[in-house]
Amino acid sequence: MPPFQNTHNWMHKKIHFATFNGTNSGISTMISDIQLDRSRPLQTQLYEQLAERILSGRYRAGQRLPSGRECATRWGVSRNTVNAVFDQLRAEGLLLSRRGAGWYVHHDLPSIPRSPEPPRVAGDPTPIPRLSRYGRRLQELGGAERSNTSLPLTPGIADLTAFPVRTWNRIRHHYESRRQALGFESYQGLPLLREALADYLRSSRGLRCTPEQILITHGAQQAIALIAQVLLDPDESVLMENPGYGGARRAFAGVSARIRPVQVGPQGLAPERLPETPDARLLYCTPTHQYPLGGIVPTAQRLQLLEWARRNSAWIVEDDYDSEFHFYQKPIPAMQGLVDNAPVIYVGSFSKTLFPALRLGYLVAPEPLLDVLVAGKCFMSGESPQLPQYVAAEFVAQGFFARHLRRMRQIYREKWELCMALWRQELDGRLEPVAQSAGMHLVFRGECEDETICNGMRSAGYGSTPLSGYYCTERSETGFVVGYANARPAEIVSGMHTLARQIGAR
Repeated sequence: MPPFQNTHNWMHKKIHFATFNGTNSGISTMISDIQLDRSRPLQTQLYEQLAERILSGRYRAGQRLPSGRECATRWGVSRNTVNAVFDQLRAEGLLLSRRGAGWYVHHDLPSIPRSPEPPRVAGDPTPIPRLSRYGRRLQELGGAERSNTSLPLTPGIADLTAFPVRTWNRIRHHYESRRQALGFESYQGLPLLREALADYLRSSRGLRCTPEQILITHGAQQAIALIAQVLLDPDESVLMENPGYGGARRAFAGVSARIRPVQVGPQGLAPERLPETPDARLLYCTPTHQYPLGGIVPTAQRLQLLEWARRNSAWIVEDDYDSEFHFYQKPIPAMQGLVDNAPVIYVGSFSKTLFPALRLGYLVAPEPLLDVLVAGKCFMSGESPQLPQYVAAEFVAQGFFARHLRRMRQIYREKWELCMALWRQELDGRLEPVAQSAGMHLVFRGECEDETICNGMRSAGYGSTPLSGYYCTERSETGFVVGYANARPAEIVSGMHTLARQIGAR
């Protein structure tokens, strides 16, 4: 007995009567309205349309389809194309066939009654399942939208036109044909990159670290989020500079930590402003160039911050986001390297020193913390892409990174000086600059409707962000954070003129 004989005999009882109106013309009606776009693959279109009709119930369970010859004629395609589509639908359990008996919609498919689809109201949200507490927390916090991030004067964006693309591409081309660069090696990050980074951080930033203390992340934001998830329980306290970096605030709020703002002064975070609270698990700060106001914490006060952390069994998260760009003196060494076994987790990134799309950041932590941080990254996102790590490692190890930083310091210094000159011409008396000669942005303080004015700037094609948005308390200063790094000199001139006009119009 042929292997499908019993199946066919049983199936025949179910489907022999299921033809469309019992006539060939009725069968043809099934396919007469199928339309094909000759600019797209025909086989794909036929598969999609037939599968949709079966799954939606338009073709009923047990219903017979026209023959492959009739379908090919009606659709103007080859029989091989039709047979390939029918074979795929049979493999997926949507069709049945037997030699000499034709093609049928699978009899096990439920009969789905068809009814007119109610009109959708524009803007109606698609219903989603109930979210977890973490998901509801993220929904409450919001802040995931990013727009106009490439506009001139947007803070935090490097000058991508000055990046040595040819050098980078030459290194990338060298590695992209190597098999070891196309796979995965370690959740912690490529050893070659960690070795190159350790050498750079020791010599340039004064860190006390080994490659074993470095974890490669998807940018600094993942590093901060990972620290928050590993070290903070809900309702535990974290101290943050006020004003401060919104990305860190979101990372801590996302794990339901209690954010306790600490007001910063002209030199950044002052130790005497810290509460003596043993329940504070973390202190997040930017001591080398406070974000966004730019203050630099003196060495004596850095030592006091370290002593405070030891006394209170707290960790300091040192975000060294753009410390390489000091214009009139050498970059200030990092706080992590001031003493042995400092209670510091150091966070850095290539987003501002190379380019943001690279999505490579890193953290440096005491070795006892590394295993749990690596495990956290494994659960959160897995390995970082290997090929960019090889390229970045070579770029750093061969000295291209240091050369690029020297060039960018000069470029950013000239742009900073241009901004200051334009402030004297356009905004003196209306806004006060917070003028630290470092970094990639300037802050201008003054009484104004900063959010409204920044919206006007965006409409005119320029970035900048309202200073009031960096505060996590109701009392806040107003003003503007202007990123000059990603703007050409002519765009800086035009953008500052636009800012002056926006302020003068109000």
